Amino acid sequence: MDKATLRRELREKRRALSAEEIETASTALAERLFAHPLYRAAKTVYVYLSANHEVRTDGIAARARQDGKRVAAPKVCGNELRFFFIEEDALLLPGSFGILEPVDGAEADDPTALVLLPGLAFDRLGCRLGYGGGYYDRFLAREPMHPTVALCYGFQLLDRLPTEPHDIPADAVLAAE
Repeated sequence: MDKATLRRELREKRRALSAEEIETASTALAERLFAHPLYRAAKTVYVYLSANHEVRTDGIAARARQDGKRVAAPKVCGNELRFFFIEEDALLLPGSFGILEPVDGAEADDPTALVLLPGLAFDRLGCRLGYGGGYYDRFLAREPMHPTVALCYGFQLLDRLPTEPHDIPADAVLAAE
């Protein structure tokens, strides 16, 4: 199946999830993440700001702060993805693609921060099918020391995904059951 068809089908499946299903899966995945060695070792967590029925990350950001970790969120700056530190009361406004982005704050500077990866699909090797813009792949190519964890619903975890040479796989994929 080509990437465009796969993206369309997975978006439809995600849109079909109820608010309760999203919350239940997000809570379970957060607990698995908190027990994961990559999270436990991290001093900083770069979270995506969930949108469009993605696994929710607001609880992860809050818990990371409670655990004494710094939290940063992405902002599209031209053709690049950059991360900015955010506090609990950070001002977030719709930015590129209508996704919330930090308005102010210091640019994140932890080259080994744990990066949580959004996406439409992942495979058992960590390969990721994103939204087609390549922002995360370019960011990780530019800053390769970051450990990465993908969070997804069970139907988003596939046996194998079509990949391209520039695709950077996740170090770990956690899927809701």
